[in-house]
Amino acid sequence: MRAVTVNDYGATPAVGEIPTPEPGPGQVLIKLRAAGMNPMDGSLASGAFKPMPATFPMVLGADGAGVVEQLGEGASRFSVGDDLFGQLLIAPLGSAGTYAEHVAVREDAPLARVPSGLDDVVAAALPTAGVTGLSLVDLLEPLADKTVLIVGAGGGVGSFATQFAASAGANVIANARSSDAERMRSYGAAETIDHTAVALADAIRQTRPDGIDALIDVANDAADFAALASLVSTGGTAVTTKYVADVEALRAAGVTGVNFALQMSSELLDRVARAVVDGRVLAPPITRISLDEAPAALAQPQHASGKTVITF
Repeated sequence: MRAVTVNDYGATPAVGEIPTPEPGPGQVLIKLRAAGMNPMDGSLASGAFKPMPATFPMVLGADGAGVVEQLGEGASRFSVGDDLFGQLLIAPLGSAGTYAEHVAVREDAPLARVPSGLDDVVAAALPTAGVTGLSLVDLLEPLADKTVLIVGAGGGVGSFATQFAASAGANVIANARSSDAERMRSYGAAETIDHTAVALADAIRQTRPDGIDALIDVANDAADFAALASLVSTGGTAVTTKYVADVEALRAAGVTGVNFALQMSSELLDRVARAVVDGRVLAPPITRISLDEAPAALAQPQHASGKTVITF
C-alpha cells in the first residue's frame, strides 16, 4: 500500500510503498478514505513531540475515516462494511498511522461509527480538532454569561472551541485573522480581534478593564500565554494546549492554570459527530489534498484557516 512515512526522527516525509497490514487478533483492518492533518503530525515526525515509543518506518497521521475491510480473530465490536472514524495515536507510534491506504488497529481503539449524513472527509477532520475543542469547553463549564478569549480561533481546534463555547452561553472573543472574522461571527463569537492588526492584550484591556473569565490558548508560547493569562480575573481559568502554563504562578494570582492534555474516547468522538450532523456545530473549512501532496503540506507553516484532509 502507499503511505507517507519517515525512516527516523527528523527525516523528510515521503510517499512510498509499504506492506499492507494484516489484522491480528482483536484488530480491524480499515481501508482509509480520508486522513485529517494536524500540526502535531509534524512534531511527531521530527521527534519534537515524543508521547510514546515509535516504530520505523513511521507512518504519519493520527486522524482518519474509512470502511472496515477485514476482522481479525475474535474481533466483534464492528462488522465488515462499517464506516468508522477516530484518532489512532497508538503505541508504538507509527504502527497505526493514517497517511496510508490501510490501517490495522485494535477494535478497542478510539473509534466511532460515522453517523448517517456525515461525509468521510468531514469525519476525518473531526477527531483531534473537534474532540479537543469540545473537551476544552467541557473543562470550563459552566460558561453561561462568561467572557472567554479564544486564541487561535481560526484553526481547527479554535473553530470547534468557539462554537462549543458560544453554544454553552459564553461571550466569546475570537482571536483570528480579519479574513476569518465573518466565519467567527457565524460560529457565535461576540467579538473578533486580529492580533496582526492590533496588540491583543491591549485591545482586551481597553474593552474589558475588569478582565475576562477564561482564556483558551491553542497557539502561544510561554511568554505570550502568560501575558494573556494576566487578563484573566481572580477565580478564572487560563488553559493552554501548548503545555506552557506556569500553574503555580497563576495560582498565586488567583487564576487556575491548566496544561491541557487530550483524553480521546469513542464517546467524545460520537458527541462531536452528532453535533455536526445535527447542525449545532459546523466543520471548519476543509482543504482536500492527495496523498502525494501530503509531504509538501507538512512542510508548510500551520497557519492556515480550518483543516487540511488527505483523500484517497
